[in-house]
Amino acid sequence: MTMKKLLLLLLTATTFSLIACTTTSTKQGTVGIKREQLLLVSEQQMVEGGAKAYAQVIGEAKQKRELNVDVAMTNRVRRIANRIIPQTAVFRSDAPKWKWEVNVLKSDQMNAWCMPGGKIAFYSGIINKLKLTDDEIAAIMGHEIAHALREHGRERASEQALTQTGLSVLGAVTGMGKVGMDLSSMALKVTLTLPNSRTHETEADRMGVELAARAGYNPYAAISLWQKMDKATQGGSTPELLSTHPSHSTRIKDLQKYAKKVEPLYLSARR
Repeated sequence: MTMKKLLLLLLTATTFSLIACTTTSTKQGTVGIKREQLLLVSEQQMVEGGAKAYAQVIGEAKQKRELNVDVAMTNRVRRIANRIIPQTAVFRSDAPKWKWEVNVLKSDQMNAWCMPGGKIAFYSGIINKLKLTDDEIAAIMGHEIAHALREHGRERASEQALTQTGLSVLGAVTGMGKVGMDLSSMALKVTLTLPNSRTHETEADRMGVELAARAGYNPYAAISLWQKMDKATQGGSTPELLSTHPSHSTRIKDLQKYAKKVEPLYLSARR
């Protein structure tokens, strides 16, 4: 190996060691979320990529006449979102000023998600099939928003970028070529395709019940929600929203603990 190639490897290794253990600007909140994260991709890149990917999804839904078909349902989801979004300041002071968008897609899928930067989509299937209450919609809303606040998509994209960058460096050294990445495609991938880790899901659950409680929604509704999910998945296929999530019993036990912890916030908001 030449000295030039050796220096390239050393420089790359040093760079990765500097960026590998960083934290977001997320505050701990009452539920106490604190963890170092791998954040190689910039926040701006993820937000821009997310906006582009969201526009693509919404555009396709509009063409198929599947966008906000049920006006009452759309207004209901947006009303709940409008109560929760101001509460995001407890975790991130900049979040209430994000360019939030909330839409409902006509689909039998039991799913909902929030892209980087606050781009939210609910599928009518999850509301209709589970006959969700406002409190249960708020539980899902808080959970999905928490993913965006905690930048879980950015973290997963960074893991992908690190792998591809490592392959690019290897290619530069071995002559095997380079590997690239389209960040808008990555934003779509980390939101709709790549599963969240159990750590991500647990963080989103805990932050989600706090967001819902602060907005005046019963945090214990997260428990009834997952009980409904449990029944809906027995003897059938697993909804997208449940992919690789913690087991129902583990999740419900944790939610009971944290719902109780944020209950005073809910009672205060209801006064």
